[in-house]
Amino acid sequence: MTNKIKLGIPKGSLQDATIQLFARAGFNIYASTRSYFPAIDDPEIDCMLIRAQEMARYVADGVLDAGLTGQDWIAEHAATNGGSSGDSVVPLADLIYAKQSFGKVRWVLAVPEESSYKQPRDLEGATIATELVRATQAYFERLGVRVNVEFSWGATEVKPPTLADAIVEVTETGSSLRANRLRIIDTVMTSNTQLIANRAALADPVKREKIENLALLLRAAIEAQGRVGLMLNVTRADLPGVLNLLPALQRPTVSPLSEDDWVAVNTIIEERTVRELIPRLKAARAQGIVEYPLNKIVL
Repeated sequence: MTNKIKLGIPKGSLQDATIQLFARAGFNIYASTRSYFPAIDDPEIDCMLIRAQEMARYVADGVLDAGLTGQDWIAEHAATNGGSSGDSVVPLADLIYAKQSFGKVRWVLAVPEESSYKQPRDLEGATIATELVRATQAYFERLGVRVNVEFSWGATEVKPPTLADAIVEVTETGSSLRANRLRIIDTVMTSNTQLIANRAALADPVKREKIENLALLLRAAIEAQGRVGLMLNVTRADLPGVLNLLPALQRPTVSPLSEDDWVAVNTIIEERTVRELIPRLKAARAQGIVEYPLNKIVL
């Protein structure tokens, strides 16, 4: 097919979480440790594993039609190219998930616990180690602080104070920084995964429809995270009390049953509330309570 979508899947820490997200969206991706070209059960898509750090460049250059990468690496690519990446890379979906959680990650400025640095301006003339070089330089330029930013090939947390005065490193929980006796003094940027597309690919009507449908399904899978469906039966007389207990995504669906005095209620709730809510619904005389999982919610 000439209109097949060339899709970049982030290799590395986000790979497994991304494949799981695609599964919830209805796409099964089969990755092998021996190949950079995972199989997918959609004949209109070809997948390729690419490091998240390089994804924006390959999408911008048209090597890939679309890909998933973090806002951090999109910003890094833009800073490297004088902000020009926005001309060819179009963000289509904000997908808030990470390798350990469903939240955003932070790039933080951290210093040794025992250091005298209290705020970013104290680092005038200091050496900063990071993978996010251009975005870090732009951050200090905005503050008017002159520093030496060095690229770090890894193990960035162990570099202060011997190899660097401070670091800019990505974190979800901060546990690795604390384990290495580092103290956060500022957040450089927050980031989450985005589906981005090449502007030229979006000019092709067939590719555009496919990529936009993919974005729709991925957003729907993200919306379903941490939520479940709940069905129950209740008499019309007890319905107001039951509805007062339900924190619905929108409004609960209430449908008549074969017995005129009874209705069925269907709603979507946060999964963490279920264990407290079900006993309260039972006490409000709800019956036939059924909890069921959700894969996608299309808003």
